[in-house]
Amino acid sequence: MPTPIHDPASTMTDPAWPGRPRRGPWGGAGYLARGFALWRHRPGLMLLGMVPALLVAVLMAALLIALVLVADDLVDWATPFADDWDDTVRGVFRVALYLLILAGAGFLAMITFTGLTLAVGDPFYERIWAEVERMLGGDAPTEGVGWWRGMKDGGVLIGFGFLTAAVVFLIGLLPVVGSFVGAAVGLVLAGRLLAGELISRPLEARGMDRAAQAALLRGHRGTALGFGVAVQACFLVPLGGVLVMPAAVAGATMLARDVLDSAPR
Repeated sequence: MPTPIHDPASTMTDPAWPGRPRRGPWGGAGYLARGFALWRHRPGLMLLGMVPALLVAVLMAALLIALVLVADDLVDWATPFADDWDDTVRGVFRVALYLLILAGAGFLAMITFTGLTLAVGDPFYERIWAEVERMLGGDAPTEGVGWWRGMKDGGVLIGFGFLTAAVVFLIGLLPVVGSFVGAAVGLVLAGRLLAGELISRPLEARGMDRAAQAALLRGHRGTALGFGVAVQACFLVPLGGVLVMPAAVAGATMLARDVLDSAPR
């Protein structure tokens, strides 16, 4: 095993590698910032972690461009009942529905992006997770969750993403406030799903099933949610998901370790 770069004894003084969990949403968001600190120690490994995210991002962009080109015809086909409406009313209705479809597709793309990236890039992200474990020192597992488990978990995340996108779409149908409320609800739900999936990797490697993980994180829900929302918000920036995914994996590992260290023995 390589010599740890980080000295566990210095965790209380190095803000990049905390030795005590930060509670609450802001503390959770801070773990993403500390995840970026791994660029100082292992820039090559972090660049490698961007590869699967970049490949999936290209695929998602191609699908979204195709949807933009056909969504107008799709709306016309799906709303024949509006053909006899007043031209202005029909135009406003179909434009609103067109924009709502694109917004829902964009949200679904973010969730699907995360699931596909974690599934395809599991071997890459396992190396980042393992390196952070070594740098933090202490009792760390030596085996990951495995490629097949990563594919399975990624598929589950995509499935929940479809359900979340459906909820956001229905909320978006509310007049006036629907788009804003839907976007906020979608960000929170997606952040919660994303945080749970990222944090589960180092916990599953320790033999903890979903029930044990939920019990461990019960007192840290706000922290986990803040972390997930911060990561998800970065996905709203063009190419944000590509740049953030390696740091998100590192930050999730730090969060999991701090929660484990603070749990009763």
